[in-house]
Amino acid sequence: MKYLKSQMNKLVKDNNELQKKLKEMMAEHDLEKEYALKALYHAEVADGGKYQAAYRELDSPKK
Repeated sequence: MKYLKSQMNKLVKDNNELQKKLKEMMAEHDLEKEYALKALYHAEVADGGKYQAAYRELDSPKK
C-alpha cells in the first residue's frame, strides 16, 4: 500500500477522530499539515493500522 496525499486528505476529512489526531499531532510536534498527514498515515493506516481498511476502500476503483 502506498501513501497518497489526496487519499489521506479524504480519509481525514471523512473521519472526526482522525481530524482530531491530525490537529493534535500538528500542535504537539509543530508540524505542517503535509508532514503531519504523512506521520498520521504511518501511525494509523500503514502496516495493519486501525484505518487501513477505510484507506484501501478509497483506493479501489468505483463501479
